[in-house]
Formats: sequence, structure tokens, C-alpha cells
Amino acid sequence: MYLSRRMTDLPKASPPLPDQVDVVVIGAGAAGIAAARRLMRPGLSLLVLEARDRIGGRAFTQRIQGEGLDMGCGWLHSADDNVLADRVEAEGLTLDRTPPPWRSQAFNHEMTPDNQAEFAQAFEAFDQRIAEAAAQGQDRPASDFFDPDCRWNPRMDAISGALNGARFAEVSSLDYDAYGDTGVNWRVREGYGRLVARLGEAVSGATVLDCAVARIDRSGLALRLQTNRGVLTARIAIVTAPNSLIATEAIRIDPPVPALLEAAAGAPLGLASKVHMTVRGAGDFPPDSQLWTRADTAQTGGYHLRPFGRPMIEAYFGADLAWGLEAQGPAALYDFAVSELVAALGSDMRRRLEAVAVSGWGVDPWSRGAYSHALPGHAGDRARLRVAVEDRIFLAGEATAPHYYGTAHGAWMEGERAAEAALASLGLDPHRDDGDSEA
Repeated sequence: MYLSRRMTDLPKASPPLPDQVDVVVIGAGAAGIAAARRLMRPGLSLLVLEARDRIGGRAFTQRIQGEGLDMGCGWLHSADDNVLADRVEAEGLTLDRTPPPWRSQAFNHEMTPDNQAEFAQAFEAFDQRIAEAAAQGQDRPASDFFDPDCRWNPRMDAISGALNGARFAEVSSLDYDAYGDTGVNWRVREGYGRLVARLGEAVSGATVLDCAVARIDRSGLALRLQTNRGVLTARIAIVTAPNSLIATEAIRIDPPVPALLEAAAGAPLGLASKVHMTVRGAGDFPPDSQLWTRADTAQTGGYHLRPFGRPMIEAYFGADLAWGLEAQGPAALYDFAVSELVAALGSDMRRRLEAVAVSGWGVDPWSRGAYSHALPGHAGDRARLRVAVEDRIFLAGEATAPHYYGTAHGAWMEGERAAEAALASLGLDPHRDDGDSEA
């Protein structure tokens, strides 16, 4: 029932580990690929080390029944200002501009059109209260700005699980307000992960898979990296692995940098989990529609019915609900989805559904979560994560993005930023484009 998470369009082999390089990029997700593409220039030795057996990181598409199913990021958020959107068709993939279904409720389930308008107004008022507080520099739990008498608070908190990977009580109001959203959201028909993997092909010759970095020793003139495949030295290291690995010292910088550890802990990874299911009799469901089954609790999931018109349902769980279900295993995620759909749409749903792919970013040792949120009082930690260590260790990823955090394009932009800073540290012109001409 639950398929392994592997891809076919990957680098087929990894080069041997050299003794030394100028720049090592740790992690081959969107940020790492972007950094490596920017660093490709004559005379500069480069190596990308990836702990997984594939590239892409949390951008990962499974190919199932001829369809690309995104297990991680799936939407080109702020697509009209998204640096990756223009690359989709250039890479031979299909850009789908169908609007997302997030503002509607299929079948008007438990919500009349008037209810839906009331909910939208309540959420808008909540966002406005946060914006006013943010303008005054207030950094508080976003849940402080709930109207205590609003009946839609549980539904808004459930949606926070999807937006932030955490409930609003764990989300900094100041950081939440800083998120950049143009309101335009598109998709890649073949999968967002396919796009990132295609972009990674440009640096496949410099990429070593199944190579986990455990320690970066900065005590000498050169950085000394300990990996499961041996030791190498580098002048510069760009760390694009999730900051959860920094906070827990799964990737240890030695001697430690307390300010960096504190900042990584202040912007932890929340969790969003997906279950992709086929559904028999799909014609009963409107294509590209949304269903939230309950409004009285945050312990519920969102269901994207027939994405791309496919005979499928994509279930989405966030925050503590996702953490608890993932800890029980893939079957628990599927069973919870079925139980909610049965309760909402009838007992025959049980026989009509079949799981084909289940994510597990929380239990994945190389991610330990899905995407970051700043804790209350820690909105400034994203900026602190961007501060270089001795001008030779640079962090980059969605967690370091000031406005497009939690997104693949935010990670991409941060990878390019870190690469340009590394080039400047090496005395090279960061704006001379010898590498990625489309960057």
C-alpha cells in the first residue's frame, strides 16, 4: 500500500570524495542546488554533499500510475513573483494555473455560503489584528489575536497547521505578518519535485549522494568535514540542510556557535503530512475542490478533492495532529483520513479509498519536520541564521528566508544569497555570472 520514496530522474552515480575543495555545499535541496548552480565557475572547485540517495530535499515527487505526486512542496506560492515559476516550461514541464480551492468548501459541507463568508471575514479580521500589532513591533503568540468569542477559532487553528506546520499559539505574530503572499498560486503538473530535480541535473557531476555530514571542525585554517564517507577539507561551507539538524547538532559545528544554535531552535520546523489516495467513483466529487470535515476542532485535516481532475484525494494534516499520526506510522495517517471522510461523506467511502503514497517528513532523519515557523518572541531568529560564521560557514534554506520562508522558491533565493556571500568571501565577484545564467 505504501510505496517507497524514490525517483528515477536522479544523478545515476556519485563521484568519489576528494581530499579538499574550495566550497562544499551541504544538502541538495532547492537551496543547495541554487547555491551550487551559482558557484559553478572555472577555477573554483565545488562539491555538493547529500545525505539522502536522491536530490531535491523536501521537494520530492513520486511517480505513481503515470502521475507525479508531490510529497513535499506542491504549490508555486506567490507564483507571479516566484523565481522558479519561469523555469517550469523551460524545463519541459507543464505549468498549471488552476486557482487553488482553499477559499471554498465542497458540497458546502457543514458550512453554508453565508457561513463561508462569515469565516472569511473572521480570518481577515484576525489577520488585520496581527498586522496592526506587527506594525508596533509586537512579537507575541499569534493566538493572542483570536477573538475569544469567535466560533471559527478551531477552524483557523487547523488551517494554521497547514500554513505554519504549527498551531497559532506556537507562531510568532511578527514573523507570521512578515510572510510575503501575492495571492497567486500555481502548480507543476508533473510535480514540483520534478522541477527541482531537473534543475539539480546541472550540478549532478559535483553531487555526492548518500553522504551525511556529521561535523564541521572550524578550529583550523581550513574547515574539516567529517562524513560517513570520509573526511575532506574546504575553504567555505554552505549549509542548506534543514535547521532542525543544526539545532539538534545532527550536523555539529565545532567549536559550537551558541548564537546559531539558539536561532535554529527559535525557528523550528513544524510538520505537514500528506496522504495521496485514489477514489473510486471520482465523478461524484467536483474537480480541484476543498473539503474540511470539521469546524469544531483543530484536530482535523484538509482534503483536496480530485487535484488536476485526477481520481484522487490528497489529505493534508498539520501541527501536533501530524506529529502524533506520523509517530504511529503511515497506516495511522491513512486510517485517520478515512475515518474523517467516512464521517463526513458516508460509510461507503471506506471501500472507495486506497492509499498510494504517504509522507513522513517528521520521522525522516534528514528533515525532522516540513517547514519552519518562528516561535513567539523569536521573529528575529531568521536574520540571525543568515549571519555567517567567520565569513566561511553560511546557512541557507527556507528557514533563513525573511519573507518567503516555508517555500521552495524562498529556499532557492536563499541558496543564491549564500553563494554570492561565499564568492565575495573568496574575493570573487559575486555578480559575474559564470554559472547559472538564468539565476
